[in-house]
Amino acid sequence: MNLASLSAGYLRARPLQTALSLILLALGVGTIVAALLAVDQLEGRMRRDARGIDLVVGAKGSPMQLILAGIYHLDAPTGNIPLASLNLFSKNRLIKRVIPLALGDAFKSFRIVGAPPEYLELYQAELRAGKLYEKPMEAVLGAEVAERTGLGVGARMVGAHGLSGDGAEHGESPYIAVGVLEKSGSVLDRLVLTSVESVWHVHEAAHEPKDEANRKALAEDREVTVALVQYASPLAAASLPRAINSRSELQAASPAYETARLFRIIGAGVEALNAFAVVLILAAGLSVFIALYSALEERRYDLAVMRTLGASPARLFGLLLLEGVVLAALGTLAGIVLGHLFTSGLGLWLEAAQQPTVTGLAFVLEELWLALAALGVGILAALIPAWRAYRTDVSRTLAHG
Repeated sequence: MNLASLSAGYLRARPLQTALSLILLALGVGTIVAALLAVDQLEGRMRRDARGIDLVVGAKGSPMQLILAGIYHLDAPTGNIPLASLNLFSKNRLIKRVIPLALGDAFKSFRIVGAPPEYLELYQAELRAGKLYEKPMEAVLGAEVAERTGLGVGARMVGAHGLSGDGAEHGESPYIAVGVLEKSGSVLDRLVLTSVESVWHVHEAAHEPKDEANRKALAEDREVTVALVQYASPLAAASLPRAINSRSELQAASPAYETARLFRIIGAGVEALNAFAVVLILAAGLSVFIALYSALEERRYDLAVMRTLGASPARLFGLLLLEGVVLAALGTLAGIVLGHLFTSGLGLWLEAAQQPTVTGLAFVLEELWLALAALGVGILAALIPAWRAYRTDVSRTLAHG
């Protein structure tokens, strides 16, 4: 009988101890794998969504809220800013491009965003069907919006006030879907896109003035929600945010800084979760050690008989060490599978909540190092029992029976 068969037999003979070791190790590894996958994918997606945006300008308030609302569309905006003020600072020679966005409504909890064509160019959006919006009240559906709602080109949509889509509906001003975007893995997948003029029209339709003078006054008082800014020169980073923040009605927030701060906050929670998972892995290592050590005490006579039948000390050492490696390998494999299942479940929950999703089908390099570390724990836990098996005193053990 070879070492593998012997090890498997001894592990099957103690199902409760074996199961406890496997469960502890699998839970620890699975927790860390799920955290690695989720953070890696969310961080990568947020960096992609913020790529090409140097500054976000909006109303005074929380800079992080401004970033979450203006780039990721995950929070309520801080307010609106006058279009006149936006036009004034956009003439600065340090600015390459300004992309104004108008927010405030939603369709079935998917946010309706008024944006110029440059916004779609920023994410290199491609059409799956139809065309881009050209006239007021035309709209383009993100891939996820079209998939979840079942709508396509030609569909009529009525926006509702509020970013959750549960407010009063603008039934008098329906949108017409003229296009559907290809899935891009960006924030565009979760948006209904239209022109800024369409958003203005929806909110002005109920009280549109009849005379020309009042219409002109209304046009001059128009607002947008945020503006995405691209720098024309690296020098802009040093002076432009300060210049914008000095204006009483405007605030500038750096996506790079606020995103890094957000992940520092998230990272603290992830580190706490990982610390708990490490405790589980160490507890699994201790469980492996106790299981093998107690099994050694029960099997001392059997091991002595094996020595008399020709088994070398190295063979007994390998037998105990292999049992630890098998336990660690099975627990690690189960933990990796469990971590990917956790991540898939999280992705389904985020998808149902119409938030940026994650998938359990992805892999990260850190999983390999984690697997090696978990195997190392199993090997270390088996070393002392294996060494005692190696040092078995055959004559004394047989004499004591």
